[in-house]
Amino acid sequence: MIPRPATPGLEFLTRATIELEPMLAVGPTPRGERRIYPIAGGRFEGERLSGTVLPGGADWQLVGADGSAELDARYTLRTDDDALVYVQNRGMRHGPADVLAALTRGDAVHPAAYYFRATPRFETGDARYAWLNRAVAVCSGARLAQSVVLDFYTVQ
Repeated sequence: MIPRPATPGLEFLTRATIELEPMLAVGPTPRGERRIYPIAGGRFEGERLSGTVLPGGADWQLVGADGSAELDARYTLRTDDDALVYVQNRGMRHGPADVLAALTRGDAVHPAAYYFRATPRFETGDARYAWLNRAVAVCSGARLAQSVVLDFYTVQ
């Protein structure tokens, strides 16, 4: 008999609030509507990982005809003890057309009304956080008018 693989669990890592600059609308492309949201900065807080989100990254979104968004955010974290961590966070946001339209307008929408999930990858050269280089992680998001809130979890 082949043993059953372990069922993964989730362990909370950190909550990030990422402030966004106004959207840059590239417009319709052969692949969909391209939108870029520059990152102005932010903060993340967790038992093992806390600090600031540095300005200069962005979320390069590709929005399909149905309003669903492929997300590709890249940014840098500076921990409270001065380590730098690069993040590439790829995911999806989708939901009913009226809910997605409200999000685009900047209206307040409860996060349960739409799907916003991503799979972050971390890179750092700091030995204190080398475990992040090997971590498999997921996050769940909420879109606010000028920011996003992301809860990150490591997969156990």
